[in-house]
Amino acid sequence: MDVGENIANRNEEKAEVLHAYLASVFDSQTDYPQGSEPPVLEDREGEQNKPPIIQEEAVNNLLCHLDTYKSVGPDGIHPRVLR
Repeated sequence: MDVGENIANRNEEKAEVLHAYLASVFDSQTDYPQGSEPPVLEDREGEQNKPPIIQEEAVNNLLCHLDTYKSVGPDGIHPRVLR
């Protein structure tokens, strides 16, 4: 059912209803304090076989800005534990 209580019968209608719901629930941006930007990770084009460069400051910044009210991620670790 869509917002107007109409039943979606076609696959396209069902996909649109699901898309509208997910768009209303999830936002595409992580909340950062006003005036700050998320850390930029290095682009290492052409270096697929080398281990990634892990920047401690970038990881720490991302962990500090985790929303502890969100649910567990695909790794099974709650954001409160990670933070």
